[in-house]
Formats: sequence, structure tokens, C-alpha cells
Amino acid sequence: MKIVLISTYEMGRQPFGLASPAAWLRRAGAAVTCFDLSRQPLDEAAVRGADLVAFYVPMHTATRLAAQLIELVRRLNPHAHLCFFGLYAPVNEAYLRGLGVHTILGGEFEEGLTALVGRLRRGGPACPPVEAEVKKGAHTGAPLQPQESAAQAEPVVSLARQQFILPDRAGLPRLAHYAHLVMPDGGHRTVGYTEASRGCKHLCRHCPIVPVYHGVFRIVQPDVVLADIRQQVDAGAQHITFGDPDFFNGPAHAIEIVRALQGEFPKLTYDVTIKVEHLLKHAHYLRVLRETGCLFVTTAVESVDDDVLRRLDKGHTRADYLRVVKLFREEKLALQPTFVPFTPWTTPGQYLDLLRVIAEQGLVEAVPPIQLAIRLLIPAGSRLLELEEVRKQVGPFDEAALVYPWQHADPRVDALCEEVQEIVRADEKLKRPRAKIFERIWQAATETVRKQGASNEAALLSMPVLPARATIPYLNEPWYC
Repeated sequence: MKIVLISTYEMGRQPFGLASPAAWLRRAGAAVTCFDLSRQPLDEAAVRGADLVAFYVPMHTATRLAAQLIELVRRLNPHAHLCFFGLYAPVNEAYLRGLGVHTILGGEFEEGLTALVGRLRRGGPACPPVEAEVKKGAHTGAPLQPQESAAQAEPVVSLARQQFILPDRAGLPRLAHYAHLVMPDGGHRTVGYTEASRGCKHLCRHCPIVPVYHGVFRIVQPDVVLADIRQQVDAGAQHITFGDPDFFNGPAHAIEIVRALQGEFPKLTYDVTIKVEHLLKHAHYLRVLRETGCLFVTTAVESVDDDVLRRLDKGHTRADYLRVVKLFREEKLALQPTFVPFTPWTTPGQYLDLLRVIAEQGLVEAVPPIQLAIRLLIPAGSRLLELEEVRKQVGPFDEAALVYPWQHADPRVDALCEEVQEIVRADEKLKRPRAKIFERIWQAATETVRKQGASNEAALLSMPVLPARATIPYLNEPWYC
């Protein structure tokens, strides 16, 4: 059986989400060809000869890009079985089936893909596209449960405890073609990417993981993680990004891996993503991270306004975030906070307050400018829809955009968001330093506040002096949702 696996976008990383299922399917005897369309063109001849074409959709942007390719694939090969797999597949099931997708796999998808190939080999039903009934939670915010679909034999959502095998990265573009790490001295390091776990223990309202995993996380066995890193080091990796939604969902598992990593590759560096709440709870592990080669930690702060954080159900406060900044400074470990600054509750003064906090904490160089321009997405299944105020504010679900559209009650906030997004696009294209981009964003925000004429926000208008600080290591490809 000939299979084509396609990734459209994964933040400049070589996709684990192609390499892992490729190994499972090749072990099952299938001929697998992988295409990462962020780095290479689609081979139309391969699509014409495929029995199965499967799109990996871990993110919102990836799903939109993949959906645009369905018509082309169907035109090239009307007999191919079409599959979407990954985090964004089950919550968009109805839309995708309406476009002609036969099989939808979310959660732990490797076993499902292998079962699908077995069914197709046996001449099982090809599952002609049907207009899917919207699953419980798909558009309401309630969790999607592990279940089967009338249109396929495999579970649409699987939370199985899989025994992973070594990902097979054969045929993917070389690591040198992906985002690289820029060091403070101007040097570059080749970056590999792996995952030590999937899912998350937490239920943040805006998070796309929650409707699929609903508070569950699953580990990749340590020996598999280390073997995957080993093969990437052999391929030239000098730094590893762990793509876990939260590296400290299972702190013992995480620490076991990084200690083994440091023992085998003492010069190899890495970065991880960890929730603010976990950075405080497991603060005693910060030194272990630094001593084992962690260069920076990404943490989803989202906002410095406690009311917004409460609505997002983030599990931390502004004060908690500032405590984490202090801990990282004491441990001499770099922090890379991420934000969702534009929400239905953001005011111009709150946005300016966020900029002030970033500047006063010396984090201007640590925050990719795109993080100052992110606007809240409300996808299918979002827990934000539990809030009556959100349900009243959003429009009908936009299937083409895969979101519930919303407009801010104050049009000046939406206008500021658009202005900041344009500043970031233009200035990053010109490769302006982050501090210069920050200054332009500050000017746009202060002008909006001045127009608002709120006397209680007048004290915010003076920009703090940006401290002279060395830049931190960062990946040279900014990421989007």
C-alpha cells in the first residue's frame, strides 16, 4: 500500500507528527512518502499513486492550509482515501467530512492510522464521505470523548496508552533546512525536535488541547525519546526543542529524560515549554534544567490582568508570573513568555500595562514581537464557549476560518490590534531589532490611550527606559497559532 503523509506547518520544526506515524506504517509494510510543505513542494506524482493521503493538523494554521489542498488531492487522485489526523482533526470533523475527508483521527493517532491501513488492505469499507453529525462538544465547548464514528471503524479520538517506536525521519528535509537557534554571540545552532508527552493535565479555557484530551496526558517512553534525539544528533542537531504542551505535566518523566540527555550529550542544549503554575510548584527543578543544558523555557503567560486570567482559567495570577520572572533571574535561566494580548476584555490601558511589565522586567528581547500581536482564537470545542458573555459576543461558526468570529466592544482595540500586527509584519520583514519593534508598538498603544483620554491611565504613557541586556537564545522563525 502506498501512503502519502503531509504536514503543512509546524512552526519551523521537522514534524514529529510525520516521523512517528511513518515508522508505524513502514513497520506494517506500507510504502510511506512524507512531505513537509513548509519546506518542500508537493510531488503530484506521489499523490496520484497513493492509496491513502493523510494530513497532519496539530495547529489552527496547519488545518486551514491543509483544507485548501483537499480539492487538489481529490482532483489528482479521486480514488485515494483521505485522512486528517492530529489535534485539530476531531474538533473540525463535520467541516472536514463535508470537504470529502473519509477518516478523522485525534489524540493518540498512530494506532488508528495503522488500523486504518489494515482495514483498507483487507478491502474494508472505504468510508465514502458523509456529512458528519457534529460530535458532542464539537461546537459547544464540552469535551470530545473517545468514540467511534458512523463513518469509520477507528476511534475519532483515542487516548490509548501507546507503546511508541523510534520515529522514522527518512525522506524529510534535513534539519539544516528548518528553524535554527540564534545565540547571543550571533552564532547559530542546528535544531532538532521531539516530543516526550502529549495532552495536558490542565483545562485552560482557550487551549485547543482541552476538547480532545480533557485533562489527560500521555507519555512517550524515555528510551524512544532518547533514541529519537540520538538519531537527530547524528543528523547534525546541536539543540533540541521539546514540543510537549507542558514538559512538567509529568516532572519525574521529564527530569529522567534531561538527566539522561546531559549524561550522553553534555554539549547538547535544549528548550521546553512549562506552565507558570508548574514553574512555581516545581521550582526546585529549575536548577536541574539549567545544569542539564536548558537554554530557555517558554511559558504561556497570556495576560498580566487577573480578570482576563480568571476568564481563561489559567491557574495563575499576575503576581505568580512576576514570581516566576524573579526565580528565573535568580537561577540565571532565560524565560520566554508568550501572550494572547488581544481578547474581548482587553482595554487600551491594559495593553499598555502589559508592555510596561515586559519592559520593566527586562524581557523585551525575550518576547518575539508576534506575541504582542496575537488575537484570541475561539475554535470549535473551545471551553471559552462555557462563558455566557462569550456566547453572546461571538458570531456563527466560520468554517472557512475554523473559528467563532468576534469583535471587540471598543473598535479602537481591534484597530490597535491591526496596527500592531502590521508593525510586526513590516518590521520583522526588515529584520529590525526586537527593541525597535517594541518601541513602535509602544508608540501605537500610547497614541490609542491618548485618544481615549482616560485620566486614570495617563501615568502609563511614559515608556520605561529599556535596560541594556544581552539578547537571549531564540529560534529564528516566529510561530503562529
